[in-house]
This record gives sequence, structure tokens and C-alpha cells, in this order.
Amino acid sequence: MTEPRIAIQISIYLSEADEWRRRPLHLELLKYLREQQIAGATVLHAVAGFTGRGRVKTSTLVDAGGKLPLVLTFVDTAEHIDRVLPTIKEMTGQRLIVRENVTIEAGSLE
Repeated sequence: MTEPRIAIQISIYLSEADEWRRRPLHLELLKYLREQQIAGATVLHAVAGFTGRGRVKTSTLVDAGGKLPLVLTFVDTAEHIDRVLPTIKEMTGQRLIVRENVTIEAGSLE
């Protein structure tokens, strides 16, 4: 049995409408993280939520309109996170970014 390891998890709160160089921001972030060999990343699509001081968006057809919240989460060692975070901040502008220390109980950061 392997010992638990400490890692960093970053969560970025986005909207479906967010773009980077006229492309969907969440896909561009995933592409960048993959190129940088980050251990793992996932985009979660919300059924309801809000970003910033905006109104609550829901997944009903009337309200959706491509502006539902997304959360992109990625995990790796502190060294790797610190290396990619400046570019991530540049790409995301003023979006909320949360950094947490986490414990890897199983699996690998390789």
C-alpha cells in the first residue's frame, strides 16, 4: 500500500461563453494543461449556478443560451501548478481561481 501524497488542486469557475482567442476557454485551458503534462484535469458542466455577481443561470431551454457555469479542476504537484498558474491567470482574466491542498490517497500524479 502506498503512502498518501500531498498535491494541489485548482478549481476555476468559468462560463460556457468564455473565450480565449475566439475559442472556448475551457477547451483551450485543457489543451494547455495537457501540453504542460499536468497530471489530470476535468471540466464539469453545471445544471445551475452563477459566476461573480451575475444572475443564476439554469439548464432550462429558456435560460441556457450557452452561458451555463463550468468548473475546470486540475491536480498536480506544487511545482507543476506553480509553473502553469501564471499562464492560466492570463487566460482566465478575472475569473475565480481556488487553490487547495489535497491528499492523493490512490492513483498517480505521473
